Amino acid sequence: MTPQEEQAMRAIWKTGEGNVKTFLEQMDGEPMPYTTLASTIKNLEKKGYVKSRLIGNMYLYKPLIEEKEYKRGFLTSIVKQHFGNSYKELVAFFAEQKNISPKDLKEIIDMIEGKKK
Repeated sequence: MTPQEEQAMRAIWKTGEGNVKTFLEQMDGEPMPYTTLASTIKNLEKKGYVKSRLIGNMYLYKPLIEEKEYKRGFLTSIVKQHFGNSYKELVAFFAEQKNISPKDLKEIIDMIEGKKK
């Protein structure tokens, strides 16, 4: 997805099902013009990310892919392309960049070991 499409999908995931106006109200950051959002949603529909149904003279859209499923695929691609398909390398990168504190790493280990939900 393009950054614009991801912005639209975040609003769609947040809403569940709705029309363009509803999604526009749910957008984070700088909202895009109505017509741009409508075109973006149509592109997402063509790509198979959303489904529409006509109610009267208005289209309602809902996601066909869950946010968690999209994130999994996106992150898998990033890890494969930039970290030699190693999640360990990804975590090490963020630790080296000081984006993850030792406390954060401990919490991640606890989550992996099932101590925290």
